[in-house]
Amino acid sequence: MDCPAPAAPAAPAAPSYPGAATTAAVAHGWGEPTKVDDFDGDALSGWSPYDGPGHAGKGARSPSAISVKDGLLTIDGDADGTTGGMAWSDGSQKYGRWEGRVRAPASDPSYNALLLLWPTAENFPVGGEIDFMEMTDHTRQKTNLFLHYGEDNSQVQGSVDIDATQWHNWAVEWTPKGVTAFVDGKQWWHTDDTSVLPPGPMHLTIQLDWFPKGGGAVKPSEMQVDWVRQYALPESEKGGDDSGDAGGNDEGLLDGLLHRITEGGPDREPGSATRGASGT
Repeated sequence: MDCPAPAAPAAPAAPSYPGAATTAAVAHGWGEPTKVDDFDGDALSGWSPYDGPGHAGKGARSPSAISVKDGLLTIDGDADGTTGGMAWSDGSQKYGRWEGRVRAPASDPSYNALLLLWPTAENFPVGGEIDFMEMTDHTRQKTNLFLHYGEDNSQVQGSVDIDATQWHNWAVEWTPKGVTAFVDGKQWWHTDDTSVLPPGPMHLTIQLDWFPKGGGAVKPSEMQVDWVRQYALPESEKGGDDSGDAGGNDEGLLDGLLHRITEGGPDREPGSATRGASGT
């Protein structure tokens, strides 16, 4: 009697969350996330909203500026500089990968929308900071990256031209070999200068920061986040040796859509480098 051939193992189910097909996680095989928030329901869970002075002591950060509805997180900034931010500090890690799906309408020039990694030890600037999505352009047609390091708050930076009023997936990979930034699964920035890497565990924060400009009424502004995910770095990639690829190549860059500028000068606009502790 003939026995039937063994069935082939089923292929893993493709991720089904919004934008999954163009994530860095799928494109680069990051596996299953260790933390996920799809912002379902009508309340935050697992986050620490800021409640106190705003960025550099200007304006205020209030939990009331943060809302969750219809599967979206929204952070509002009003005409008086009251805005919001929140920290995902549970499960902080040294090295790893983080990704979030964000859009931000054109805003007042005083509002920057950010996804960043902040030192869990609250020891900025020596603890570093990786602003892997900072929308300093109020038209939201250019997005910046700033990697802060050292006692004097030195920085390396980059920018990418992209319409951030539309949904995009922003991701960062931090390994012992360097830091790489992705948008919609494509690498657009990388540094392999290990002297600029953060020294200890970090966590994701989401912030709409107020940089008061003066010169007229402030337009209320907002940013929205569809989901965020955190991934652990495999133990095999934490050794800091020279084997394998830590993402420091140009394969897959989007010609014609993204304009990539890699590491820039060490200084940002005067007065814009400092950021208050994430919980304050």
